[in-house]
Amino acid sequence: MNNVNSVAPDDMPHDIAPIENVPLRVQVADRLRTAILSGRLKPGTSLVETALADQMNVSRAPIREAIQILENDGLVETIAYKGKRVKPLTAREVGETYSLREVFEVMAVRRILDNGAPLDQLRKHCDTMTAAARADDFEALIAADEAFHHTLITLADHDLLRASWKNLYLRIHQIMALRNRDESNLTEIASNHPPIVDALEAGDTERAIALISEHTRTLATFDPVTIAQSL
Repeated sequence: MNNVNSVAPDDMPHDIAPIENVPLRVQVADRLRTAILSGRLKPGTSLVETALADQMNVSRAPIREAIQILENDGLVETIAYKGKRVKPLTAREVGETYSLREVFEVMAVRRILDNGAPLDQLRKHCDTMTAAARADDFEALIAADEAFHHTLITLADHDLLRASWKNLYLRIHQIMALRNRDESNLTEIASNHPPIVDALEAGDTERAIALISEHTRTLATFDPVTIAQSL
């Protein structure tokens, strides 16, 4: 007898996501990484396995494994006789990161204009930043800010540029979060981005490059030690 409730395989929807069995160490690493990149775990913070295990309600083993993952990412370091801590930022590292970021984003701007890439996603991220600033939602603003710059690189349609950007991504995210967390005027942060899109829409290469360069250099000028201490 045929089951009237049976459905042929070809009739099944194809947009049902599979259940993911993510290892606990990866889940813990993701949460700690987010805390580091958002500035909630500031540079120099000691990572004590027992305290983290109690706080996250897990055993020490996945905590230890997660911290190793973050050490491989370059976000955590080992201090002799003291244990693990969130790797501090130095003024030189910030300067080098942002000088390279400026090169990448200027290149992206040139390629976007040369290729006539669509700008609707950049505008959308600008609108999201503006809404987040009005709602005084720091986390949402940071996410939209990050999405804006990621989209800028993606629209350049350059595989090696995108791969190189990924190598800088973690530090850029952390620096942006620390700097913006210290900036009380969220509206000012959000307002820095629409003029860049305006220049791109107008095809004004000189102005677009000047704006993205100024934006990058402004973010590169803060003292990471002072910022970290003020959090």
